[in-house]
Amino acid sequence: MADAVERPDGLNVDEDSVVLDAKGLRALAHPVRVQLVGLLRKYGPSTATRLAERLGVNSGTASYHLRQLGAAGFVEEDTERGNARERWWRSVHRTTWFNDPELAEREPEAALAYQQSVAAIYTLRTQQTLNELQTMPRAWRNTFDMSDWALRLTPEEAAALYRELAEVVARYRRDAPETAASAPEGAERVAVITQILPELDAPAASSPPSGPQDKEGNPTS
Repeated sequence: MADAVERPDGLNVDEDSVVLDAKGLRALAHPVRVQLVGLLRKYGPSTATRLAERLGVNSGTASYHLRQLGAAGFVEEDTERGNARERWWRSVHRTTWFNDPELAEREPEAALAYQQSVAAIYTLRTQQTLNELQTMPRAWRNTFDMSDWALRLTPEEAAALYRELAEVVARYRRDAPETAASAPEGAERVAVITQILPELDAPAASSPPSGPQDKEGNPTS
């Protein structure tokens, strides 16, 4: 695993990660660009034509967005693979970090566009796994999980929960195209998606009524 640097919020970020600034956020404020970066990180270097086939867009669209990503420093040309007829691209980083409230306030439209694209990709990944679940070996079917827990936390407690979850995930082996061959037998790519979704009371929680109460609970999750 690469060496890590300390973030202002106390989390360690690998040196092969990018922390979004305003320029980077605006560059990724497009769903096709978020997906292109994700594909290059997941499968390794590729061409605009192959990436376009995976995304269901034309190669011209993929080429345009790859050039924009290149100008922003997210991807670069893989000169070892490319030639006069075929241009190959590779990702510069392994992961992206965006956790800057002040930047989100300065660039609200770009922040929302980027986050909506990420959320859509997470939904797509979940649906793809569900579609393939019945054909997976039983051992992998038994690992599949979709759970949610309703908690009542302060902002400080929610931040602490996030840090603890990140620390647990960091203890496990990361996936990368160049390290897949050296992984233990039976190891496969596993996506761990965490979401901490505040659901603020509106209006503020009222006092419980004084009359007789229904003793049966009605869980929401």
